[in-house]
Amino acid sequence: MDLQFLQYASIIIEMVIAILGLFIAIEKKKIYGYGLFLTFAIYVFYDFAKLSNWNINLNVLYFSFFVATLSALFAVWKIFKKL
Repeated sequence: MDLQFLQYASIIIEMVIAILGLFIAIEKKKIYGYGLFLTFAIYVFYDFAKLSNWNINLNVLYFSFFVATLSALFAVWKIFKKL
């Protein structure tokens, strides 16, 4: 069974989360929205690059995932501090 459609579905969901994160940052004025946006924008880039078979240096991908992890940590930390 070919489950490649899941990759397309993941990219669409990641794009929606990124857009919602940006909405949270701009409209709701919550700084953690930028962290959500950046994290999921990087996920979209990575998944689209993989799907499209782009020839991207692995160090670029490793660094971008590190940045995504840091931005997720930032977002979660800000949310945690609000609770």
